[in-house]
Amino acid sequence: MTQLPQRFNFAAHLFASNRARAERTAYIDDQGRLSYGALEDAARRLATWLLDAGLRREERVLLLMLDTRDWPVAFLGCLYAGVQPVAVNTVLKADDYAHMLGHCRAQAVLVSGALLPVLGQAMERQPNEVRRLIVSQPTGALPAQALDMQAAVAGSPALAAPADTGADEPGFWLYSSGSTGKPKGTVHSHGNLWWTAQLYGKAVLGLTDEDVCFSAAKLYFGYGLGNSLTFPLSVGASVVLMAERPTPEACFERWTRHQPTVFFGAPTGYAGMLASPRLPQRQAVALRICSSAGEALPAEIARRFKAHFGCDIIDGIGSTEMLHIYLSNRPGDVRYGTTGKPVAGYDIALRGEDGREVPDGAIGDLYVQGPSAALMYWNERDKSRETFQGVWTKSGDKYLRDAEGYYTYAGRSDDMLKVSGIYVSPFEVEATLMQHAAVLEAAVIGKQDADGLTKPMAFVVLKDGQSATQDELKAFVKERLAPYKYPRFVEFVAELPKTATGKIQRFRLREKQLPQSPV
Repeated sequence: MTQLPQRFNFAAHLFASNRARAERTAYIDDQGRLSYGALEDAARRLATWLLDAGLRREERVLLLMLDTRDWPVAFLGCLYAGVQPVAVNTVLKADDYAHMLGHCRAQAVLVSGALLPVLGQAMERQPNEVRRLIVSQPTGALPAQALDMQAAVAGSPALAAPADTGADEPGFWLYSSGSTGKPKGTVHSHGNLWWTAQLYGKAVLGLTDEDVCFSAAKLYFGYGLGNSLTFPLSVGASVVLMAERPTPEACFERWTRHQPTVFFGAPTGYAGMLASPRLPQRQAVALRICSSAGEALPAEIARRFKAHFGCDIIDGIGSTEMLHIYLSNRPGDVRYGTTGKPVAGYDIALRGEDGREVPDGAIGDLYVQGPSAALMYWNERDKSRETFQGVWTKSGDKYLRDAEGYYTYAGRSDDMLKVSGIYVSPFEVEATLMQHAAVLEAAVIGKQDADGLTKPMAFVVLKDGQSATQDELKAFVKERLAPYKYPRFVEFVAELPKTATGKIQRFRLREKQLPQSPV
């Protein structure tokens, strides 16, 4: 495997790689276009401002920004200067940001104007060492200590030389999605960005400088960061950014106006698109390939999408801890209903409760090793040791592998059900329910029956204008799966609780269970 040089700054690497494309479009957002040359110039000017403002190597800068052209300028400017951007979710509450400010000890904050009020509340609740506040696209008068990002960039010379960082040096942070408990600060190196671009963006997706990329997943996620920055900028492609929520209609508007060739989404989003009456026709879009991650993609959704658009959805699994996807289907080798095979450069092991590898066809805990693993969880030694076990990273997911080497998702380790002494995958039951014509989404958890035994319980969201009964859905699953797997309880709900990444929060469904007897 290719080795990175010991001294490596990812931002400097991208800038050098794209100098011959200075006039080509790097980013398109609702405000206009940003060329590769302008991107480098703005990022290097911001790097100068950060250092002149008193920030030092390895100090943290909270990045609370919407997906506009200013986001990549901010992220790359921090990397170039050798300070560490801490990219955070833009839809959280003030208490969440207060926790993150205190946890990462941010010395500065880069924030979108629309998010300034919630940041102000967080800073009041968490006095810390923030010395500088720079605002992207301000929507009103700025606080006394704040500066308009455009003014900061325009008023600073471009930093001549990048920080002399190492490939293994901490470069940036991402916070876990927080599906349970407080989010963990996951520390990644400069080199990890390069590895994911090489092993997945280029080798699996086959991105080139002719592509236009568009991601529903935002830049503050590891998935979105690869989709909208690391991968396309590593090959000189163009990127469409969208600050608003990725509703089906908002995505369709970008598909038809900007004609992206590669789209990155999640199963929930694809399901919503296929259910939308405004779904565009095949001839109205330019999609050549789509990617899915976040949770396993039901085969039915993938088949319907392919039938409509003639475009494969390449389903894969990654994590904040591994930065991007390490197990995936690939063009020319797509098996719907599976997560494909290991991405070249990564090794996968499935282990039982005794720590030994399980045979094909048996469910095991998924461990992965590869060059993009995070360095640690910040100030979380026990959790770091539990997850980062030598060269192996424990994913927290359960999988099974068939005789041909394809991996099939079997749920999160803490979501698996044991019914009649046998493991039942919630995802398998959910995917079966979603084959019913009336079902839009489903989530399955375990519920104790009158005898104290665990049985599957399904929470079901129906499509608009559709109807179904509990008994009808139970019979539907019974006809397709082993009898012990059918949901003994069914509850219809308007929506499912999810994280900002679109992952179903099954623990919230467990919390709302009511006493009920199976039928």
